[in-house]
Amino acid sequence: MQNQVAQSMKNSIKVYLVNSFTRDHCGGNPAGVVLNPPKLTTEQKIAIAQQVGFSETAFVYSGDDTDFKVDFFTAEGEVDFCGHATLAVFFTLSSLKLLKPGDYSQKTKAGILTVTINHDNIVMEQTLPITRKGPCVNDVAKALGILPEVIEKTDLPIEIVSTGLNDIFVPVQFGYLDALQPDYQAIAALSHKFDTIGFHVFELSHDQNITAHCRNFAPRYGINEESATGSSSGALGCYLVHHLLPNKRQFLFEQGRAMQCSSLIDVFIDSTAKNVTRVQVGGKATLIGTKIIEI
Repeated sequence: MQNQVAQSMKNSIKVYLVNSFTRDHCGGNPAGVVLNPPKLTTEQKIAIAQQVGFSETAFVYSGDDTDFKVDFFTAEGEVDFCGHATLAVFFTLSSLKLLKPGDYSQKTKAGILTVTINHDNIVMEQTLPITRKGPCVNDVAKALGILPEVIEKTDLPIEIVSTGLNDIFVPVQFGYLDALQPDYQAIAALSHKFDTIGFHVFELSHDQNITAHCRNFAPRYGINEESATGSSSGALGCYLVHHLLPNKRQFLFEQGRAMQCSSLIDVFIDSTAKNVTRVQVGGKATLIGTKIIEI
């Protein structure tokens, strides 16, 4: 891997700026990528993430027992995993001709995961789902500025699911997703109480090519709303296999419409009659620039 850092009195950190889960080269969710950085403290990584100004920045190292080790930071601190930043990492490595199409392993705080580089997209493996009961419908509805019936009439549960990160999954009736009036303080408080990243709210789609439209709120980590969330998308696929679509293997989720930043996320679920056996999330990305940060 090329050394992307010029040493001087300060460290000059080169950050690749990448839009992940783009839709026809538009939309997506931006992430920063730092390749082979020098030794940095946690505080320095947070400072870099703050200066990048995106929801997540990934720091990429050569791995000891894997191909790569990747750390993910928001402006608030470190998180165990980030789907769109993972896509950004491997898109960057591929674009710089540092990797060829094939399978690669990355070590994250969520575990060792496989990423596949194809000619037209990148697909990442996520951990198998862990589920638990979510908050009560009245509290969730109040935090989203809707009546409880908007959730209850879907006949689907509010549930916490993790395929690397815990999120609260909230179904709403079709037509209500873009009309939500989120109370970010209330969402952050519930996220903290239930030890989750945030809310992933979805409505089933009337477009035969798209499974569901989604919105993701993570104010607990300084992200009021995100336009594409890979970790939550894998978990949503598992949720739908369990509760609604047991025989479906491939899902396409749209996210970011309410932000005028529509993104597309592919999800692939392998399962038996009783259990999910594999979770993969994929998409396309676009390089939008670079930035030098002195730290």
